[in-house]
Order: sequence, then structure tokens, then C-alpha cells
Amino acid sequence: MIITCDKCKTRYKLADTITDKDAFKVRCQKCNHSFMAYKSVPEEQSLLLQEEITPDHNKIIAISNQKGGVAKTSTCLNLGMALAQMNKKVLLVDFDVQANLTILLGFRKTESFYEILEKNTKDISSSIQKTRYPNLDLLPSNSKMALLKKKYLNVDRYEYLLRDRLDLIKKQYDHILIDTPPSIEFFTLNALIASNFVVIPTTCEYLSMHGIGQINDILTIIKKEINQDINHKVLITMHNADITSEKVMFNKIQEKYRDNIFKTAIEIDNKMQESHIVNMPVVLYAKESKSAQQYIKLAQEISGE
Repeated sequence: MIITCDKCKTRYKLADTITDKDAFKVRCQKCNHSFMAYKSVPEEQSLLLQEEITPDHNKIIAISNQKGGVAKTSTCLNLGMALAQMNKKVLLVDFDVQANLTILLGFRKTESFYEILEKNTKDISSSIQKTRYPNLDLLPSNSKMALLKKKYLNVDRYEYLLRDRLDLIKKQYDHILIDTPPSIEFFTLNALIASNFVVIPTTCEYLSMHGIGQINDILTIIKKEINQDINHKVLITMHNADITSEKVMFNKIQEKYRDNIFKTAIEIDNKMQESHIVNMPVVLYAKESKSAQQYIKLAQEISGE
């Protein structure tokens, strides 16, 4: 039996045999709200719900690190493509002013999130582009995205602008991946609040590792201030195991984030750079390459398959 908290919408699974009563009172473990459910315990008894169902697990995923040059865009593109090849319906959201994800997918002069807000609508469907790849859609970026922060930073609830719009279309997709810029401000805050999972790419360098800490800090604030739980894992990218300093940092990252790090690591691979030149995901351009195989394994790890 599945029941849903009528306040925070968290879903729970209970055994059908827990009671023979038709109506019962329960208390949500997540928001502490008491409400009536049907078929389980006596009405006068309040049951603490503990077995939470998360059907949207890893559904909306922000790819984020304050440090640039850690393969955020490459990860967004290739993870998205690998998921699409697993017959998952995937939306990529280019939420970076540089629009590199949009460029890699071959789009020019398309509407971005900025134009959506200018239309004063929450419906982003008309701006979503179908890519040339099955199961893979894109919400593009363009140069006008630079105006977003200036125009909307002082707007009430500005940090929910992206979440409010993705909420309307998220049921159409198995996964939504958001590419973010190398900064923690308007764009990244919107992306994190819109997400229920964060992939933090990092190279085996000190400054990149420092960026992990900054994302962790802002996630802690989000959890405290708006009561939103966002899971996250660190993804090691562009790794060269032949360099001693990288080996040392690799081990330090593994040790520090042992409970929040992907088993899969993405190694440095010339095929990745080649795939950028021809505007193709490496998982299609060179499927047997190291990085392609590793992104495919990452997609399996993300989706639980």
C-alpha cells in the first residue's frame, strides 16, 4: 500500500497487513504533518511513517562545482547521452551563459531560459529542442542568459525560477540534467534548488577539491533554510593515474568523501577532445574508448541498473 503526505507530497510504502481498518491517522516523518490515510491502523492511533519511497530518485540532477575546467559540460552531455541510450527519456538544461552544451549539440540562435521568463510564462515546452539523438532533448542557453542575474536577482523567490518551471514538465522525463557555470550565485543556486541530486565533478587537484567543499556548504544551507534534502556524490574526472600528485589527491578525495563518491572515475582521454571537435558525445564518437565506457558505467550507477 502506498500513501502520500498531503502537505509535502512525500510517498511511503506500508504493508497491507498492518491493520484491518479502512481509515487511519499517520504522521509524516519528513515534515511531521499528521493526516488521514486509508486502510491500516485505528483512527485514534498516529503512526510514524518511516519507509519513504523516492520514485524521483536521481531524477533532476545538477552538475556543479565552483571550480572551472572539471568537465561539467562533458559530464552533462555524455551522462545524458548514456542514459538516453539506456532508453531513458532525458532533458539537458544548459544553465551556463557560455552555452557550451548548446554549442556541442549543434544549436545556434535558439531561445533560452531568459526568453521564457520574458514571456512571463512557466511553460518551457516551446523552448525545448529535440536533438538529433533519440530520447535526448535540450533547453538551450544563449548570450542573453547574462541578463538573468541583473534583471531577476532582486525578484521575490528568484532562487525558485528554474524549479517552478521544471516542476511542470518533469513527469515527461526520466532524468533532467542541469549544466551549471563555475560559480555559486544566481544560476547555480537555481539549479541546486531545482534538483534532488547533485553530481560534483572534480579533477585530482587541490583547488578543484576546494570547490567540492563550497558546494557542500551551500547544500547544507539549502537543507537548513528551505527544508529540502538534496543528495550528492563526487565524480573524479580527467584523471591521470600516471602522475604521482594525482594519485595522492585521488586517494585523499576517496578517503574524505568515501560515503559520497561514485565508484566510477573518468580518466583523461584524447578521444574526449576529438569528440568535442566533431560536436558529438564521446559515448557515440568512440564508444569503446576509456572515457566512453566510464560514462556508460556512470549512467548505470546513477540509474541503479
